[in-house]
Amino acid sequence: MKTLVRLALGVAVMAVASSFIASAQSVISAKSGLIHYAEGRVYLGDQLVENKFGNFPDIKENAQLRTEDGRAEVLLTPGVFLRIAESSSFRMVTNRLIDTRVEFLSGSILVEADELLKDNGVTIVYNDYAVKIEKKGIYRFDSDPAALRVYDGAVLAQINDKSQEIKEGQLLALNGDLKLAKFNKDDVDALYRWSRRRSEYISMANVSAAKTVRDSGMSWYSSGWAFNPYFNMYTFIPYRGAFYNPFGYALWSPFTVYDYLYSPSFYNTGYLRGGGGGGSHISRGVTASGAHTTVAATRSGLSGTVASSGGSVRSASSAASSSASSPVSRAGGGFGGGARAGGGGGPAGGRGK
Repeated sequence: MKTLVRLALGVAVMAVASSFIASAQSVISAKSGLIHYAEGRVYLGDQLVENKFGNFPDIKENAQLRTEDGRAEVLLTPGVFLRIAESSSFRMVTNRLIDTRVEFLSGSILVEADELLKDNGVTIVYNDYAVKIEKKGIYRFDSDPAALRVYDGAVLAQINDKSQEIKEGQLLALNGDLKLAKFNKDDVDALYRWSRRRSEYISMANVSAAKTVRDSGMSWYSSGWAFNPYFNMYTFIPYRGAFYNPFGYALWSPFTVYDYLYSPSFYNTGYLRGGGGGGSHISRGVTASGAHTTVAATRSGLSGTVASSGGSVRSASSAASSSASSPVSRAGGGFGGGARAGGGGGPAGGRGK
């Protein structure tokens, strides 16, 4: 009898999770601008962004998002995240997937592009500059002093009918010209470290979401967002294969996630593609460089993050709690990753920068 009850509950949970993913994907794949995560004092217009389970406000065209003592993560086109630091602001010019345009106003923002889908476009506007994201990568915009830094990938910057491609390790001072300089990519701050942690949580949530899609028999015709009710957050699921995002965390499609969860301890997933389009054979719980991670894979898919190279991968709780920066007040925010297991920016909590 107990076995039948457990089986019935399992089927019910799977059905609910599948319906969450199917409905959520159709809702948010139509436009950019979903406020996925917020902590501290974050305002959409004059309204304080509030924490409600499973409810994610969207930024309408011409609406402004600003922060005081807080920060937020916004989903743009599928596979592209915008993260905004404290005391910063931007305006959503257009939220169409084919031509998403964000006007950066003040402070600092960081854009992580895991994948750029065909017919999708993302452009960041600042004063007279228009910066089009060309490749997967990590891009940082600051207003004081005004500058663009490319940590990974490439963008095309345009001003006064002139254009300049900006590649990894290059800096463009946004002062009216297109002169490039180099910068130290290892010199990172709280916004970069917080963005890297958020990227790790996205990778963790991807595992169970991809498994749910596979188990449910849902059709998955394109890379896209999927809601993971276990984590109370969206994640990104590739259409096929698996690859490392620019921060070095793995993302699995419904067709490859079983390789990660069920294969023998040393298995071959083919090649995980990295930022340069290459990849390497990996084994369960092992980074591409050969170092063991500390986040274990489970058959339920509720945890398990694989990193590409450099640095270790930690559990969500340790990643958040071990940060050396001071915390941010969480009054008025904290959804999109607070999850049922805890709050504060990831599945297991933590509030540090």
